[in-house]
Amino acid sequence: MREELEEKIRQSTLLIRHAYRHATWQDKKLEVAISGGKDSDVLIELCKMAWVWGKDGLRPLHRVTTIDPPYTIRHCMEQGVEIRRPRRDFAHCILRSGFPTMFQRHCCGELKEFAVEDYVLIGVRKSESVHRSKRYTCDQELRSYGNGGGRNMQYYPLLNWTDEDVAEFIEERKIKCHPLYYDENGNFHVERRLGCMGCPLMYYRKRIEDFKRHPKMVRFWCRWGKQYFDSHPDVKTHEYFSDVFEWFVCNTFYNDMDDYNRKWEHDRDGKSAKEFLEEYFSISLENL
Repeated sequence: MREELEEKIRQSTLLIRHAYRHATWQDKKLEVAISGGKDSDVLIELCKMAWVWGKDGLRPLHRVTTIDPPYTIRHCMEQGVEIRRPRRDFAHCILRSGFPTMFQRHCCGELKEFAVEDYVLIGVRKSESVHRSKRYTCDQELRSYGNGGGRNMQYYPLLNWTDEDVAEFIEERKIKCHPLYYDENGNFHVERRLGCMGCPLMYYRKRIEDFKRHPKMVRFWCRWGKQYFDSHPDVKTHEYFSDVFEWFVCNTFYNDMDDYNRKWEHDRDGKSAKEFLEEYFSISLENL
């Protein structure tokens, strides 16, 4: 193992122990936020190396979004992680507020972004995106959530880890990750990411890959989107789209409305949005 990675492991375990002591001194529990992804698996292993995994003061917790990739809940449960189900599922997020977008992630606040414990470990890394490298400047911070979501002290033991660090650590420690990270030959792919199926924060081509891999999700999104569309005749969505299928096409295949307006007439090749989606994803969108 590289010396650089060994030093990162040392710093990470020190931060985990510090967070655990800080929480338990206050007679609180330290939550470990577990998504089921590779970084969560690394975080679990680091907690074991820090000698806090399995202690009463630690609470590993997976927040179910109801659009997690298959096997995610099972993978978390196999590691002894508590499963917390939401009061409302993703379908009701759409029914209440429409499709989420990169700039209107109303589902996150409902399903994931709220305080459970006063202290929490999170496996966020700067190298995951430019936004995260700018957003996270310190390995601990007091985080407040909007809409009555509370606040908590957050610790980021993996903040300065790279993909190379994660891949080497997983190989060195013989960690079994979520099946999504392995190809048909059993090779591990650190570049793959586990997240909500169809998440608008994904690069649009990755979203399309997700929907092609799970075409029933297209029908799911359109069914609940149609209910929102039909029951909210006064929202601006009706000014831009004639039906839920055009709305879904714009939300999935294009960067924004300008991109949609420039390209859709050419891309549709005379098809309606419904016909385009049925052909592209090989599904039926009848009787939603």
